[in-house]
Amino acid sequence: MRLAPQETRTYLVTAVTAERRSLFQVTATAELLERTILDYRSQGKFLLHAFVIMPDHFHALITPALDVSLEKAMQFIKGGFSFRLKTRLDVWMRSFNESQISTEEKFMNCLRYIEENPVRRGLAPTPEDYHFSSAGRGGPDPMPIHLRAEGAKGNKARA
Repeated sequence: MRLAPQETRTYLVTAVTAERRSLFQVTATAELLERTILDYRSQGKFLLHAFVIMPDHFHALITPALDVSLEKAMQFIKGGFSFRLKTRLDVWMRSFNESQISTEEKFMNCLRYIEENPVRRGLAPTPEDYHFSSAGRGGPDPMPIHLRAEGAKGNKARA
């Protein structure tokens, strides 16, 4: 399988629990999903720019590794979590939503959307007060250079 160039591989992804069950309202379950995401990130499966774990879904801003498709990155997260959870119930809805990020402006809008999600839902007064989020901690990985306005201009000049 041939993968797209790294410059087109940053995505906002959303995965929802089966039947929209509030699995992540339980602290231990939310912590398990967070550990799963961070473990695969530390294994180099993807860059993680931002995330939030809501009661019945999660959002993440990721750039899969060069040798990892977006679908495989999501399989690591969803499948890895399901395996670690060890339940007979369906954990996730079958698919996931994605939005490709191609500009610095869209990256920053998605970052704000992710981190403000708990505030919009009334779960925290500020993004930084919500425990299962990259807000206030900074994203584990910085914005890809190809999305930065200056970096994008340099890429166009080389084309």
